[in-house]
Amino acid sequence: MKKILLTGCNGQLGRAIRREYGDAADFMLTELSADDGIKALDISDASQVRAAVENFRPDVIINCAAYTNVDGCEKNYDLAYSANATGPKNLAEAASEFGCSLVHISTDYVFRGDGTRPYVETDEPDPISAYGRTKLAAENFIRDTFDDYLILRTAWLYGEGKNFVRTMLNVAQNHDEVSVVCDQKGSPTSAVELAAMIRFLQEKGATGVFHATCEGDTNWADFTEEIYRLAKKDVRVNHVTSEQYAAANPDAAKRPKYSILENAHLKELTDEFTMAQWQDAIAVYMKESGY
Repeated sequence: MKKILLTGCNGQLGRAIRREYGDAADFMLTELSADDGIKALDISDASQVRAAVENFRPDVIINCAAYTNVDGCEKNYDLAYSANATGPKNLAEAASEFGCSLVHISTDYVFRGDGTRPYVETDEPDPISAYGRTKLAAENFIRDTFDDYLILRTAWLYGEGKNFVRTMLNVAQNHDEVSVVCDQKGSPTSAVELAAMIRFLQEKGATGVFHATCEGDTNWADFTEEIYRLAKKDVRVNHVTSEQYAAANPDAAKRPKYSILENAHLKELTDEFTMAQWQDAIAVYMKESGY
């Protein structure tokens, strides 16, 4: 039986991974999260991480723990660095010491976002936000530590829990119009789809950096309109620019305007698995969520 140590098990992706592996007879999950009431693990504490890995002796660590509040990272850089960079470094060092592999989730925010074509895995990162910088630091720590890792860069993630989709649906309860940025392009990605890709790559024994987003792309305003269409909400979506949004929200962190990721390494590896089109994935999510 393959043993998996899962961090951040109560987050959107953590829950999707628990669902993905829940019926697998050949996997055993130990779920470690700082707030789940099961076992508390502060991944920024190297001694705690080492003890957890030594005691459980997993075959693989899947790290879903992160500080993902993009604006909060600007204001609380030390906290962001501790969770997003130091924590993965500690996991990588423990994985290397005890001979297990590491799956780590990264982000489209490692790129500057001023390109004109989808980013591939070999493009040079150049983050413009504290969140992106801390996530890139984690990637570098992992790659400098050992070779038995999978780094998956994803984007615009939604799943069970707090996310953009549910925020927009909550707004619709009390508003008949909403203003949403229209000049930031990316690929909305279902946590369920990402969990399936993680399992597929694990079973293939793949290592290295992979982009992992649903196929196709859109912008936040058009994405919002699709959410409301599926939910049958009569809400007007006002399309605004990033500059207009920044003027109204001066403390907001900079976001990449173009962060479409191409799943190039996955397509080079196999034709047995592909991520769903983003429109199909959001339709499934909305139906399963009861909207």
